Amino acid sequence: MKIIKFYQTNEEYGCFSNFADYPIELKGKSWPTSEHYFQAQKFVGTKHEEEIIKINSPMMAAQLGRDRKKPLRRDWEKVKDSIMRDAVLATGDAKIIEHTENDRYWGDGGDGKGQNKLGRILMSVRSELCPIIEED
Repeated sequence: MKIIKFYQTNEEYGCFSNFADYPIELKGKSWPTSEHYFQAQKFVGTKHEEEIIKINSPMMAAQLGRDRKKPLRRDWEKVKDSIMRDAVLATGDAKIIEHTENDRYWGDGGDGKGQNKLGRILMSVRSELCPIIEED
């Protein structure tokens, strides 16, 4: 079985890291990275949540979130896995499109008239995963 390992965002498969520079939309806010979202949820509804969303880097967000001088929400151990799942599946029901003029089969052809097969596959996998994740 092939194993994919990831950690550093500048290495192969670094896009899987919570530190990867991809903003997400969740809870009515735009988060700079999924790490920002995850760490801020430890302090939801407090000034610490707002402090984390504004911090410049995911490493600094992680450091703030790991600061045990700040009181964690009481249910953190119960909710942290579902919060991470929310971050990973933050695309929700958004339509996913590979937008490129270079490919009318896998992409949208740049004009929206392509088949967008890659985007359709990603949306299909997301919909298959959602029921499984909700059962955990």
